[in-house]
Amino acid sequence: MARPIEDLKVKNDDELKADLADLKREAFNLRFQAATSQLEKPARIKEVRRNIARIKTLQAERAAASGEA
Repeated sequence: MARPIEDLKVKNDDELKADLADLKREAFNLRFQAATSQLEKPARIKEVRRNIARIKTLQAERAAASGEA
């Protein structure tokens, strides 16, 4: 299930980095499973990619806000 952006906004930068690392690892594993025809839930790839994008967007917004202040 996709994470709402509100859940991510309450996390600090270190927690976001850890989540991003976990999601990237999961994306790699899903790609590997897809290549070997062992993937059970193909839709999970899309969910993981979107969650990665959500975290990166939030990190970019925070970086821009801290740069302006």
